[in-house]
Amino acid sequence: MANEINIKSGIDWLTVVLYLALLIVGFFNIYAAVYNVEDPIPLYSMAHNAGRQLLFMILSFIIVMFILFLEYKIYDSFAYLFYGFMILLLIATIFIGSDIKGSHSWIKLGIFSLQPAEFAKTATALALARYLSTQGVNITKFKDAWKAAAIVMIPPIIIILQKETGSALTFAAFMVVFYREGLPAIYPILLLSFIGLLILTLLFPAWSVIIGIGFFAAAVWYLFLKRYERTRQNLYRMLGLFALFATFSLGVNFFINHILQPHQQKRIQILVNPDSDPLGAGWNVTQSKIAIGSGGFIGKGYLQGTQTKFDFVPEQSTDFIFCTIGEEWGFLGSFILISIYLALLWRIITLAELQRNKFSRVYGYSVASILFFHLLVNIGMTIGLMPVIGIPLPLVSYGGSSLWSFTILLFIFLKLEAHRSFKVK
Repeated sequence: MANEINIKSGIDWLTVVLYLALLIVGFFNIYAAVYNVEDPIPLYSMAHNAGRQLLFMILSFIIVMFILFLEYKIYDSFAYLFYGFMILLLIATIFIGSDIKGSHSWIKLGIFSLQPAEFAKTATALALARYLSTQGVNITKFKDAWKAAAIVMIPPIIIILQKETGSALTFAAFMVVFYREGLPAIYPILLLSFIGLLILTLLFPAWSVIIGIGFFAAAVWYLFLKRYERTRQNLYRMLGLFALFATFSLGVNFFINHILQPHQQKRIQILVNPDSDPLGAGWNVTQSKIAIGSGGFIGKGYLQGTQTKFDFVPEQSTDFIFCTIGEEWGFLGSFILISIYLALLWRIITLAELQRNKFSRVYGYSVASILFFHLLVNIGMTIGLMPVIGIPLPLVSYGGSSLWSFTILLFIFLKLEAHRSFKVK
């Protein structure tokens, strides 16, 4: 039980301080995003997002206490149960979820709405840690690697059926965990190759990309492989890769035109050509960059952002909260915020490496990779470097589901870390 150790001395307080710092930054900037000069409303008022976020924060503290006083072994022992329950809940959400902007990913519970996709990341991290820490499992073996991949891939497939593509993409973060646990480097290289090929296919016609792949393959074969390496087996491998990449390139246009929703297609188009629709699909990104750029080095001052006050950027307290920070706190404030995130990521990875059992280490890396993916994509989309896929800035964006899911994700790891000295190799 929790009394096995002293939680007060066992918890990593540096991580807690960084967590609280992000909550405070988020709360005050959510208030700035909804602040009305002509009709100022108190911080704690439930009439706006800041007041509701304060309530979410209070409830998150209750969740933290619940996590810390639970038996730490429950997360390992019941990992598959949590995962199975979340899979069933994700499936149920397809049928009972409320239709919000074309997505069926929210469940209404009285005055609250929960998004199970947010919590699915924690359940997946627990299940993956449980599987990879099972005796005899080795991710370098093909059969074990595919089982681990299946654990990660099932939730996003269901989430895509909810028409919530953005949340589904965040599960790509688990590739970092696979690599850390020994997955051969060829798999991350292939993933990066597919990403690069996707970008090329968006920029150029598919046929020209395929021809380019062919020339590249020929150059590798004749210029970089020695004569004795040009075996029939290597030729088959080269042809197989060429066929795989060519098929992928041809499939990109089909996926974009027949699978993605119209608004998602527009986001891809805007990413490739930001100026193609500045008053339509490109409005968010254009105004976002204007807001961040107008902040200069030290910003316009708290509650002084003009882009913020006149609602030029939609969703400014949620997906585009970084715009408010950039405009009112400038480069300096943005740098400090990113530094807090990097310090948190560094601390989590450091603690993960100190773990004495594999379950805690794998889970710790899952936490770090999910946080990093959200940070990278959210800030990237506000400055026009990433497509707008609608994922929150961790612990800063408005939203109960987002805040609670990241709180649960992080404090389960802190609970495991608090018991590190009691674990055996």
